[in-house]
Amino acid sequence: AAPSTEQAAPAPAPTADAAAGGSAQGTDVVLPALGESVTEGTVTRWLKSVGDSVEEDEPLLEVSTDKVDTEIPAPASGTLLEIVVGEDETAEVGAKLAVIGAAGAAPAAAPAAAPAPAPAPAAAPAAPAAAQPVDDGAYVTPLVRKLAAENGVDLSTVKGTGVGGRIRKQDVAAAAEAAKAAAPAPAAAPAAPAAKKAPVLEASPLRGQTVKMPRIRKVIGDNMVKALHEQAQLSSVVEVDVTRLMKLRARAKDAFAAREGVKLSPMPFFVKAAAQALKAHAPVNAKINEAEGTITYFDTENIGIAVDSEKGLMTPVIKNAGDLNLAGIAKATADLAGKVRASKISPDELAGATFTISNTGSRGALFDTIIVPPGQVAILGIGATVKRPAVIETEDGPVIGVRDMTYLTLSYDHRLVDGADAARYLTAVKAILEAGEFEVELGL
Repeated sequence: AAPSTEQAAPAPAPTADAAAGGSAQGTDVVLPALGESVTEGTVTRWLKSVGDSVEEDEPLLEVSTDKVDTEIPAPASGTLLEIVVGEDETAEVGAKLAVIGAAGAAPAAAPAAAPAPAPAPAAAPAAPAAAQPVDDGAYVTPLVRKLAAENGVDLSTVKGTGVGGRIRKQDVAAAAEAAKAAAPAPAAAPAAPAAKKAPVLEASPLRGQTVKMPRIRKVIGDNMVKALHEQAQLSSVVEVDVTRLMKLRARAKDAFAAREGVKLSPMPFFVKAAAQALKAHAPVNAKINEAEGTITYFDTENIGIAVDSEKGLMTPVIKNAGDLNLAGIAKATADLAGKVRASKISPDELAGATFTISNTGSRGALFDTIIVPPGQVAILGIGATVKRPAVIETEDGPVIGVRDMTYLTLSYDHRLVDGADAARYLTAVKAILEAGEFEVELGL
């Protein structure tokens, strides 16, 4: 909404202000209706601080609901006098979130304006002219306002066809097309993206040399060749929206590090989800005993984690990962990776894996066709998490938003694991990660 910015208005003027959330001290920023079934929202981030100047329709804060995450624009220009609902706090639809006063107003001095009538007349005449809301108090999304601004469309002249007369982007597009016949508007030149600088690469000291193959490199190579020769390997891939998970991590990482003594990387979430899904999908957590002609389905989840070190790729094992919480997994991961890089890992800590996870995305790879290690029937690869536009299903229909997306690849031995088994397992892991129900373990 775009309510009146009038500060010194007398009592007879509540009609426009009341509809839009105005007050004697300034303009109230209220939580708009963001869907028919949405009754409340959580403030995830304030984009402005008290005392900052704001422009009308400028993104003011970010709100998360059970349907969608969105930005709330400033209903008026001026100074942010007060924030009523802080970050991570929840408010009902229609509740006051903040107060915007006249430009340059001091937050602490706002109540003192009434007994000082002398300076008021000089500033008062300028405010009423730009005070009226352009859309009669109806909530207009930042996308619609941006589209209207780009096409030179006056929202006060547009009749909304959405629920409750809400102006949709289709209405703005139709108004823009109708206006082109009379006065075609020149297209605004898009801002040129910032040029990226190429990295400075140093020549490898190995260039032009012939050296003896290190023992660990030979062992890794022999194992991979053995696995490829003995197994019928192939891979399946799913795409996962981890936006909620990344937001949870961002909220909890500082308190988690202070409480547990280790950093909260995304890896423990993936290990937790993978181990949880293994309990329900036994063929993926198994071993083929070729000599005996039998199959062993493990009753524990010993997760190997691939760690890149100067000596080569090593895979220490988180024992009984299926029984650990996020803190336990994070501590075990940090401890084992530290030992590998310090060359202090023991043979026992490298043995006994029933399933392996390789975080190929830590170096920027989108996904990998990883090789299943000997003695196992599957390995999970985690790709890089990148921001991409994606279709989000909401109560009002599908919308496009910027989301944190990643690929999960499951390579598996087709002698035991069928494509349907792989798809069911990947779908289970995807569902756990996208639900992101880790608040209790994170203390949120």
